[in-house]
Amino acid sequence: MSQPDDSAYHNPRRVHVAGFLIFLGAAVVVLAGLAAAFSGLGSRWDWWRFQAGFTILQWSVVACAGGTVASLIGLLSAALQREGRLALRAVPAILVGLAILAYPLSLLEQASSVPAIHDITTDTQTPPQFQAVVPQRAAAMNEVAYPGGDTAARQQQAYPWITPLLVDRTPHSVFEAARRQVEAEGWALHTADRAAGRIEATATSFWFGFKDDIVVRITETDDGRTRVDVRSASRVGISDLGVNADRVHAFLTALEERLRG
Repeated sequence: MSQPDDSAYHNPRRVHVAGFLIFLGAAVVVLAGLAAAFSGLGSRWDWWRFQAGFTILQWSVVACAGGTVASLIGLLSAALQREGRLALRAVPAILVGLAILAYPLSLLEQASSVPAIHDITTDTQTPPQFQAVVPQRAAAMNEVAYPGGDTAARQQQAYPWITPLLVDRTPHSVFEAARRQVEAEGWALHTADRAAGRIEATATSFWFGFKDDIVVRITETDDGRTRVDVRSASRVGISDLGVNADRVHAFLTALEERLRG
């Protein structure tokens, strides 16, 4: 029985094209990944406004998708030419490209699953008020005043678990625990007014450097317990992707554990 003739599959020109596509795809994926990373870091470092960063990110995603497709075509072409080693060279670029594409896709899915609001509070009727951070928010896109109305209704529908924390501890001990928890979160502390029972701080995101302001209000209830209210509001953006709600919930959970400890 005659052996199959590899020359029937091997075409030097096609092998060359496959190698070029694999190289091109890898180069585009790497450059797109770097552009995507610096789209946010450039905004954080004040190289450009965050809107420009979003534009860079969008084009980076498009380029990354193109580079991944080119690498995949190169892999298939190399495989058809029985060039196994050449085909394997495309695998890293494809995996990296898919990983890069997965993140913005997850953000889109997250954005579609939460309401387009950016101000979250445990008390939608009389929310804690910002004071110390007001000057820093003077040029912010979002107003310092709590919007109420539709924002409150959408929060209560989407995040019914965002409620005040009530504990059988003195306001003084709760205040100290809250201040230590703010420090543990790594937020920039603006004020910790024990007499007023108010703590204000700012959380900064790593990638784009978005700033969300937090105010913690500690009061004594009529039945002798201590109530902790928290408000977290983004300075820019229509939707916070659920970040503020997660922050408020995580802070109160951690504070309650700290008080129990």
